[in-house]
Amino acid sequence: MGFHRNLPQSLAILALVASLLAIAPAGAQGRGKTKGEEPAQPASVEAPVPSNAPYMKPLGRLATVLGSIHFLRTLCGDANGDVWRQKMGEILEAQAPGEADRRILVASFNQGYRSFESTYRKCTPAATVAAERYLREGASLSREISARYGN
Repeated sequence: MGFHRNLPQSLAILALVASLLAIAPAGAQGRGKTKGEEPAQPASVEAPVPSNAPYMKPLGRLATVLGSIHFLRTLCGDANGDVWRQKMGEILEAQAPGEADRRILVASFNQGYRSFESTYRKCTPAATVAAERYLREGASLSREISARYGN
């Protein structure tokens, strides 16, 4: 299981994520927050074993970045703020990771979301700057993952 099983679809989604991250417009300020985390996964009796695939570390970081952007863009009034959660779902669907890797990626997304949820209650200039920085990092990660693990 892993990245190479659905490589063409995974690469297409990563390329789309990279392009979205690179061109995402700044949202209007002042809109209240909206919940949008991935649902928590129920604990199982026997814990699945992570794949420890080399692409999981950068993919996990990308999941964290997408969760952060999802929260920040929605907080700042971006009408398309939910696209980041949708793209995370598409990555999970295309990737079709094993249960342990899926849990890691979902937890990473949620951690990114929660890290800003606990800091920001309204859109501020600092929140806008953070979103822009995460957009750049996410675009870079998407390109890196595609280039390094797509060949």
